[in-house]
Amino acid sequence: QLQLVESGGVLVQPGGSLTLSCAASGSTLDNYVVGWFRQAPGKEREGVSYISSSENITYYTDSVKGRFTISLDNAKNTVYLQMNSLKPEDTGVYFCNADHGTEDYWGQGTQVTVSS
Repeated sequence: QLQLVESGGVLVQPGGSLTLSCAASGSTLDNYVVGWFRQAPGKEREGVSYISSSENITYYTDSVKGRFTISLDNAKNTVYLQMNSLKPEDTGVYFCNADHGTEDYWGQGTQVTVSS
């Protein structure tokens, strides 16, 4: 069974940068579509970005295009989300998700707060 553990969430000032990590165990991530979601207080969870290693595809929601970069390190079995030019509206709990057909796994989330 795949297990996902996110890390890297902290308090950062607007305009700052941050890299989130999603470390996997139990299976290799290159078999999955791996994505980052976030949930702000009082709002629904939204998809931020995903990567499919097998199909060589990446996706970003419009609000993060040009600022966030998702990547997969197969050797470390870890997905990263590099976040630049952070804005207060990027604040939320960031969750890692791995999907493979009928299999769907979530991490516990990591808090990102963008505030001065």
